[in-house]
Amino acid sequence: MKQFTLPQTSFLLLLALVTIAFGWILLPFGGAVFWGVVFAIVFAPLHYRLLQVTGNKPNASALISLLLIILMVILPVTMIAASLVDQAAGIYAMIESGQIDFGRMFQRAIAGMPGWASSVLERFELTNLATLERKLTAGAAQISQGVARYAINFGRDAFDFLVSVTVMLYLLFFLFRDGQTLSSRIRRAIPLSERYKAPLFENFLTVIRATVKGNILVALTQGALGGLIFWFLDVPGPLLWGVVMAFLSLLPAIGAAIIWGPVAIYLLITGSIWQGVVLIVFGVLVIGLVDNLLRPVLVGKDTKLPDYIVLLSTIGGMALFGLNGFVIGPVVAALFISTWALFADAGEFHGN
Repeated sequence: MKQFTLPQTSFLLLLALVTIAFGWILLPFGGAVFWGVVFAIVFAPLHYRLLQVTGNKPNASALISLLLIILMVILPVTMIAASLVDQAAGIYAMIESGQIDFGRMFQRAIAGMPGWASSVLERFELTNLATLERKLTAGAAQISQGVARYAINFGRDAFDFLVSVTVMLYLLFFLFRDGQTLSSRIRRAIPLSERYKAPLFENFLTVIRATVKGNILVALTQGALGGLIFWFLDVPGPLLWGVVMAFLSLLPAIGAAIIWGPVAIYLLITGSIWQGVVLIVFGVLVIGLVDNLLRPVLVGKDTKLPDYIVLLSTIGGMALFGLNGFVIGPVVAALFISTWALFADAGEFHGN
């Protein structure tokens, strides 16, 4: 093995220290930097096409790409968020006015349950409204404290979110403009031979594009279908529940069912038989098939990852990194498989 001299060792130590320090400085804007890089990778083909249209003018094509992202992504998300807040406020007003009475809904659900289910609830003292009210009071107190803290911090959090979006868009402009130069310099700096770097870089870019486009398309489709069936069945807050289902659908196989499943059961046990049956059939055959058919095609096909690896890496990534994990998890899984495949095929590591 090559022995480093003292100046070389000192320089490598300095390189590691300044890299860690720079990462520490960027840590408060880690999410903005991460999504700036992700958007730059996903929309790179669009930017290169605009680069040809504008006559190879990087500034103009980067600015047009940025404006298109604002129109296609940022503004629609902002409008949905505004409508979501409005609908959530409407549901809260209905609860306050008594139009939505959880106590009456609970009584109807208990009355419609079969005997064995009621006996199980009675064993845990969940059928007695007075007992249930006492148990919920403590939880409500904690929730109210949390809501109060959230209300106090709402202005600051909204400002932080606006700053993060601004930083992301600002960074995204330069990633579009100077992306090829930056990627070339990063590629040269990685101390691997080209036979290893080429497939690893290719897999990295492919997995990010496939994961983001595939998962977001599946989430939008499932959320829209879920909100539509809730609106058809006159369930309060269809937009709110549709957005929640869209977020939960980032969890493969089980996501949206967390919402429509309990609602369907409630409709069945409270006597709304046809509504419950329609919701179950629609949920299994339409919403469920979107996940079972589209996700493997859009995500697994391009990433060349087995379905179970996509599922486990997505859930594990979101458990560790939150919303960012639905991208990080499959990327790490793909690089893991690619790296081990390269190692297994490399004769220089096996004496061949």
